[in-house]
Amino acid sequence: VFEWFLFSRSVRSVKLKEPPLFVLGHWRSGTTYLHELLMLDDRNTCPTSYQCFAPHHFLWTSWYLPPLISIFLPKKRPMDDVTMGWDRPQEDEFALVNMGVPSPYLVWAFPNHGPVYDEYLDLRTLPAAERETWKEKWLGFVRRIALANNRRIVLKSPTHTARVRTILEVFPDAKFIHIVRDPLVIYPSTVRLWKSLSDVQGFQIPRDDDGWMERSVLDNFVRMYECFEQDRELIPDGRLVDIKYEDLVADPVGQMRRIYRQLDLGDFAHVEPALREQSKQVRDYKTNKYELPAEVAEKVRGRWAPYFQRYGYN
Repeated sequence: VFEWFLFSRSVRSVKLKEPPLFVLGHWRSGTTYLHELLMLDDRNTCPTSYQCFAPHHFLWTSWYLPPLISIFLPKKRPMDDVTMGWDRPQEDEFALVNMGVPSPYLVWAFPNHGPVYDEYLDLRTLPAAERETWKEKWLGFVRRIALANNRRIVLKSPTHTARVRTILEVFPDAKFIHIVRDPLVIYPSTVRLWKSLSDVQGFQIPRDDDGWMERSVLDNFVRMYECFEQDRELIPDGRLVDIKYEDLVADPVGQMRRIYRQLDLGDFAHVEPALREQSKQVRDYKTNKYELPAEVAEKVRGRWAPYFQRYGYN
């Protein structure tokens, strides 16, 4: 209520400096790594962890509250060794959850109930009024980010991969980077992610007696990419670039240069020194290794065959 009295008029009237840039891709496909590389450019901004977990009041509490509660934040994410911090880039989907907007992410609160709000993955089957409410809430959060720091906003939530149609309705001039990765790594890594978040965030001790997580990972991937492949045709030329995680890790500076050139993101020389320094710091980072049983790998190949074929993972 206090924030509403202080900032509601400013939030409604703020104009974004330029259209947002979206990082698209399935969970565990390298979206976080790409997001953090983009944030090395001081011409960009993005939602931070604090802003996403305190979306109702960060405009007036971010200057004093994060230091007081930093003791409660883990140093690393539960699913990997990526550093956590209140000022690190975060998925805006978590802001929607904390604003009371339905989201598939709510499954992690009560994992023994199974999937919830699947219709909010792609928003396509929502009644018109609910879809407009989602757009209004999301846009309100993005405007608050712009009010706090009005630079080019970089937004990253895997769920947005299935929402390109809706995103373009709100931001018709938006630009997109779509990152892909070996599906035989994505599948076990995503299952591990969902189980980790259920353990850490849940209000129940997870059972997963019937294997719903594995089934949901398979099903959500198919649905996400059916929507994305249909919607990508709506994106004007010059506003979407595809990139492979494996190429980005092998040559981060070269791949980022290609992204900047194809999307016309500005002078690459401005950010190149920071990218080169970052690549030196993370070159010894080790990703998790997975060995899928043969029958599971075959199931993934069968269900996700179009992705294998389109993005060259055969």
